[in-house]
Amino acid sequence: MIKDKGIWIKNIYYMLTYAFQVLRQSDFEEVAAEEFDQTADLFAAILAKGIARQVKQGLYREYAVRQKDLPALKGKLNLYGTIQNHWQGKPRLACEFDELSENNQWNQILKTAVWILLKEPAVKQKHKAELKKVLLYLDGVDRIDPAKIRWDQLHFQRNNQNYRMLIHICYFVLDGLLPAAEQGRYKIASFTEKHMEQLFERFVLEYFRRHHPYLDEVKRAQIPWNLDDGAGESMIRFLPAMQTDMTLRYKEQVLIVDTKYYSHTMQSQYGNHKLHSGHLYQIFTYVKNRDAENTGRVSGLLLYAKTEEAIAPDCEFSFGGNRISARTLDLNRDFREIAGQLDQIARAYFGEQELREPFGP
Repeated sequence: MIKDKGIWIKNIYYMLTYAFQVLRQSDFEEVAAEEFDQTADLFAAILAKGIARQVKQGLYREYAVRQKDLPALKGKLNLYGTIQNHWQGKPRLACEFDELSENNQWNQILKTAVWILLKEPAVKQKHKAELKKVLLYLDGVDRIDPAKIRWDQLHFQRNNQNYRMLIHICYFVLDGLLPAAEQGRYKIASFTEKHMEQLFERFVLEYFRRHHPYLDEVKRAQIPWNLDDGAGESMIRFLPAMQTDMTLRYKEQVLIVDTKYYSHTMQSQYGNHKLHSGHLYQIFTYVKNRDAENTGRVSGLLLYAKTEEAIAPDCEFSFGGNRISARTLDLNRDFREIAGQLDQIARAYFGEQELREPFGP
């Protein structure tokens, strides 16, 4: 299998199918069956199918202010423009009105990502031809400067939920673009650690949610600080929020998982390999504050994606009755083995339970 920065590209696709359920639908069967040499080519194939699917359902439209000279009033009258038309002998009213438009930031992001992928050498001609077809439906949409996209300010609501997967794929394509030699041209950067960390976290969460239905709780949860009585709201507001990557619960047993994706999973000094102190302190804090009554039923797990380093963390400690472990998940194996590793983690903390579709994406 082909790798991208040490990860089999096929497994990247499988992880995407967990993060975005829409990829399980029949429209993407050809993508699932295809082998890819580069992640950029994989993203091109997904976007070509996804945008074509969205075109059939209808592109998302938002109201935009339009200004137009009309024979009858529509919306608000622009008095200055109307007077100018009169002086020029035009029997027209200058009007300002709202009109539903496909030329909004959501479709602009799609068009920009397609345009970048069409210029990317790693994308096969077959997928470029598919992208050119969907580009025709975006003819009335402007491109947007990738550097000006505020990804953190994009919010999905009922009318644009179908864009969630498409926008995330565009984010993987456009975030961190490298300027090419020719002015105005860009080169797609490698699938970065930041992108893989986000995908890895979401994949693990959705895997447990789908295949371990016995769990009473599978979610990203916020943990309250275990403060002494008398701590006022005015003081609590200065404390940082404790947001877990995921919290799994079965009856009284709780497992807090913090996923990590780094080139170097351990810190090394003078040949000695140790867990990253910041990671250990963080999971320790989460566990001890969640288990405020010291029941010992709350555990913590640092789950690292395995790198090509010779030494990988695989250890467990007991801190005041609470289990805190560090394990690695090898993403360079057949997906059935990856699934087996995750199922084994669940068994270690919750015992033997009935699984749903234990193998396959």
